[in-house]
Amino acid sequence: MAKAPPPSGQRRFRGFEPASNLLRDRIRSAGESRGFAVTRLLTGWTEIVGEDLARLTRPVKMSYPRDGFGATLTLLVRSAHAPMVEMEKPRLIERVNACYGYAAISRIALTQTAPTGFAEGQAEFASRPAAPPRPDPATEADARRTASGVADDGLRAALENLTRNYLTRSASTKKGS
Repeated sequence: MAKAPPPSGQRRFRGFEPASNLLRDRIRSAGESRGFAVTRLLTGWTEIVGEDLARLTRPVKMSYPRDGFGATLTLLVRSAHAPMVEMEKPRLIERVNACYGYAAISRIALTQTAPTGFAEGQAEFASRPAAPPRPDPATEADARRTASGVADDGLRAALENLTRNYLTRSASTKKGS
């Protein structure tokens, strides 16, 4: 016997839903209010333009002309870095258009700011680097025991580090198998 479909206003979930699905509509509406039709430009800025330029710039606004061709992307940049970013404009336009899949932007406008930035510039879109995992105490003891017979301090530290890395890597591959 087949189950009746749920009423049209209700959604049916099977298990957990990713957090990105819960926030997708809010992120899209916030991005569209600033002219960003593709929110990937905001969330994946580092991957799109590269780590060096992402540290110096933040996308702030996308404005479209009346005829609809070639939008202007406004970037927030510190005053000291503006000349360098100015030289990179053609490469930025190329990369952003590659993200959109067509010639979405034709111009980049730079808004220079103080090192502390405006309220919009203080939001960090880039993820923080992950903290290195703490080594297992047994692995630390094995590494010290392996290098204990070496008299040179620098060589002993290098051997301990090598042993620790080897033991950690081999333990992680055993868990994955």
